[in-house]
Amino acid sequence: MPPFTVLHVCMGNICRSPMAERLLVLAVRERLGRLGTDPDRSDELVHSHSAGTGGWHAGEDMNPPAARQVTSRGGDVAGFAARRLRSDLIDAADLVLTATADQQEYVVALRPDAAGRTFVLGEFGRLLGGVDSAGLPPVEATPEAVYARGVALVEAADAARQGTAPLPTDDLDDPWGRGDQCFSRVADEIEETVHPLAATLLA
Repeated sequence: MPPFTVLHVCMGNICRSPMAERLLVLAVRERLGRLGTDPDRSDELVHSHSAGTGGWHAGEDMNPPAARQVTSRGGDVAGFAARRLRSDLIDAADLVLTATADQQEYVVALRPDAAGRTFVLGEFGRLLGGVDSAGLPPVEATPEAVYARGVALVEAADAARQGTAPLPTDDLDDPWGRGDQCFSRVADEIEETVHPLAATLLA
């Protein structure tokens, strides 16, 4: 059911997955603005949120260098609070994007039926490039149309990866405790997936 829901997962939910959560929101808002649609409708169309495999930071704000990357790119960090991954969050997600292959395995061990919609973020970005968007349901900025197109996109990406495994380069490095340059590189890598994802969903 709409909206198309994307769950981002990392370890502590204060660096990588919050950046992915908010940078996807930003990408969707920017795409809607180009289409002449109110960007404030973004959450009606694509719900982007996140969680961590561990609960050590539950309730905390985004790590400051991660927050700086989001805000410097035009995004918003207001209202964020870290939380631990729960099974019901996986069940409600149409697409689960993890920072690493280990976290992908964690999600699938928790919810085996989510295997077909759980990807390493970099892996999903690679697969997106091979999906024939002409074969997806038509583009329209309505919750039902974006949902249908998103679900079909995930199915196409899952079909495209059969017989393959994520590459080591698909993983996002953990920038925790490192400098702004590392956070910037990780944010760039996140954008390499969330920008084409937003573009494919909304054309």
